[in-house]
Amino acid sequence: MPSPIIPILLAGGAGTRLWPVSRDALPKQFLPLVGDRSTYQETLLRVRDAMFAPPIVITGPNFHFFARRQAEEIGVDVTVVIEPMRRNSGPAIAAATAVARGRDPDAAVLALAADHIILDADAFRATCAAGRAAAEAGHIVTFGIKPTEPKTAYGYILPGEKIAGGAHKVARFVEKPDAATAARYVLEGYLWNSGNFLFRADVLLAELKRLEPDMSEAIEAAVEGATTDLGFLRLAPDAFARASDKSIDYAVMEKTDRAAVVAGDFRWSDIGSWDALFDITPRDAQGNVLQGPVVAMDTHDCVVHSDSRLTTLVGVQDMVVVSTSDAVMVVPRARAQEVRELVAKLKSSQRPEATEHRRGHRPWGYYESIDMGDRFQVKRIVVTPGGMLSLQKHRHRSEHWIVVRGTAEVTVNDTVRTVHENESVYIPIGSVHRLANPGRIPLELIEVQTGSYLGEDDIVRLDDIYKRG
Repeated sequence: MPSPIIPILLAGGAGTRLWPVSRDALPKQFLPLVGDRSTYQETLLRVRDAMFAPPIVITGPNFHFFARRQAEEIGVDVTVVIEPMRRNSGPAIAAATAVARGRDPDAAVLALAADHIILDADAFRATCAAGRAAAEAGHIVTFGIKPTEPKTAYGYILPGEKIAGGAHKVARFVEKPDAATAARYVLEGYLWNSGNFLFRADVLLAELKRLEPDMSEAIEAAVEGATTDLGFLRLAPDAFARASDKSIDYAVMEKTDRAAVVAGDFRWSDIGSWDALFDITPRDAQGNVLQGPVVAMDTHDCVVHSDSRLTTLVGVQDMVVVSTSDAVMVVPRARAQEVRELVAKLKSSQRPEATEHRRGHRPWGYYESIDMGDRFQVKRIVVTPGGMLSLQKHRHRSEHWIVVRGTAEVTVNDTVRTVHENESVYIPIGSVHRLANPGRIPLELIEVQTGSYLGEDDIVRLDDIYKRG
């Protein structure tokens, strides 16, 4: 019996076309875009099966704690690999594959994007089983999706000669076509290119060495020089930085003679933009996709997403409306792809909403801005059980903490005290302090900051269990 397939999940992307919900500080793969779980969690659950080994997750230096926490929430054991900087899918897949080879020299590897939606897990697993014979025979198998319509947002694959297990050699890869070309591709039997792959680890790494020797050398050095840090595997940054910024398609798939494709007969979407939710999510009687507290009258064929506050529409058609606590976006559904350009404009204007959420996630929990004035800011802070903020001080502000749930352990200079619900503590400006949750339930408190400067960079860290700078 063959050994289980090792899944690797790519979880380091940004997803700017799903702004304002997806932002650099917390991108789409960690968000519940469809249902109650994030797409990352749903991807992990798809490979929680006897066919698969425990997954390897590769993500960036800002998301590794979050990736592990979300995996723990659903009871999945993962190995989290930290890529020091973004280098596209080529280096990411190569590094995770090298880690998988270290676990099992004969490993079959399944490379998955953590931000895709697949609605039929059984059909997905059947496709993996169908593609394994071709992968074991030395092919690098990509999953092609049978088109439901001529989409212009996807690349296409033309299947060629039939090989093992129902797979076909790839006759042709093509980039995103115009509408007329896409319609012709559907008639000619092309498949959508899903960007998910199945292969033997040794085959992929050998092809990378042949086709991209400099990238291969950099990745091998980054993995060999990797260090274990708080249970994470941190790739060597200097070596990883030498890897060129290329997708796995450009680096390997479009050059290799080992490319194969297996057709997946399941509903799939890369959720690349807001209009993708219109295709993948059930609609109401008026053709709308409504998520959150939304009321619509005489409204048809719209996508409306509200995080928390009531959002209402009257007499609207073919629109995308997204409402969060600090931003509202309205765009015709046909122009949803242009949100990326909107985010670029916001970044050029140095709008913090372009990249940051009002809720900021940290290894110990999260904080959320409630109100802000000229010399004050009010935050809600939640610390997970066992979580501990850094030992720190501020040069420009003092803080008042009021515990509303749980028990806090508070250090102020040389004094350590326990603060219970409905009790408060004052942190004078310049004092060395730390907040920790020694209890079994989340600690929730309200923080009131006062001072001449209230930015997050007014933190002098003296000690940090999470080893942040």
